[in-house]
Amino acid sequence: MKIALDAMGGDLAPSETVKGACLAAEELGVEVILVGDREDIESELSKGGTGDLPLSIVHAGQVIPMNEPHPVDAIRKMRDSSILTACDLVAKGHADALVSAGNTGATMISALLRLKRLEAVDRPAIATVFPTTTGYCLIVDAGANSECRPHHMLSFALMGDAYARQVMGGGEPKLGLLSIGEEPTKGTELTIASYELISKADCNFIGNIEASDIPLGRADVVITDGFTGNVVLKLAEGLGEAMVRILKASMEKSPVSKTGAGFAQPALQSLARKMDYSEYGGALLLGVGGITVIAHGRSRAKAIKNAIGTAKAAIEGNVTEAIAARLAAGGSERRDNLED
Repeated sequence: MKIALDAMGGDLAPSETVKGACLAAEELGVEVILVGDREDIESELSKGGTGDLPLSIVHAGQVIPMNEPHPVDAIRKMRDSSILTACDLVAKGHADALVSAGNTGATMISALLRLKRLEAVDRPAIATVFPTTTGYCLIVDAGANSECRPHHMLSFALMGDAYARQVMGGGEPKLGLLSIGEEPTKGTELTIASYELISKADCNFIGNIEASDIPLGRADVVITDGFTGNVVLKLAEGLGEAMVRILKASMEKSPVSKTGAGFAQPALQSLARKMDYSEYGGALLLGVGGITVIAHGRSRAKAIKNAIGTAKAAIEGNVTEAIAARLAAGGSERRDNLED
């Protein structure tokens, strides 16, 4: 199994990306192809004993900046960029998946250009794992599409259903549509129309759920538009960090609290890990013809390793093939909607 890593992508690249690749090669048993400036990558590799780890380098002389506001134009101008080169490796069969913590827009566009959309996919979607009281759920879409139509939401539901079955081992996952009330008539025009469409699909659709239901684990797959999904993720990320800080500050206010803090430390560490994005690796771009994992821009080595782990699990679960089959099976619902 070979995974192409955009070694130059991310706020902390190439130092942390190379370290993460070494961890993945050592602990996950995968071969990592480091894509980027050869001299910079070799310099990072020389800092630690990489030994006989299954690592290789493919040179790419350009890097699309993290803050690039026009990724389409950047990709057109930077044909030798690390992310486009990594996508090429997957498209040509030299790698089984790609991972990047670089510019999200550039990663998505590169994947679309080189790996193409799966048949029946109008809009690929970002699927990300979200911690809950019962384990974790999948949010689709988490930021790829800020404006959607009902048939896009149906495809998000079908793709999320396929991923959950193949990777999360949920048997028959429960799908919930994020809205402002449980009733089918609650929400925007989009959510109301999407409810009607998804309810006709062959899936375990439990209806509308509210934002408060997500961390309680009411649904295994949460369906939403990318704007709302991204807001949910960013709020949860900030809230998780704030909760840990508040608890620590409260426990240090008095000698009694400080004594109790020592006993509570394992629980606090467990909570911090549960809310830490680095524990979940990266988000999968569903709907393209190859495994593409988008890692957090601030990813350190551990997060990069876990993002590569996400790619490995998707490969082993034949996610791309499963999504294509699921969309084909659910094509009648999508065609009916397009004809309306």
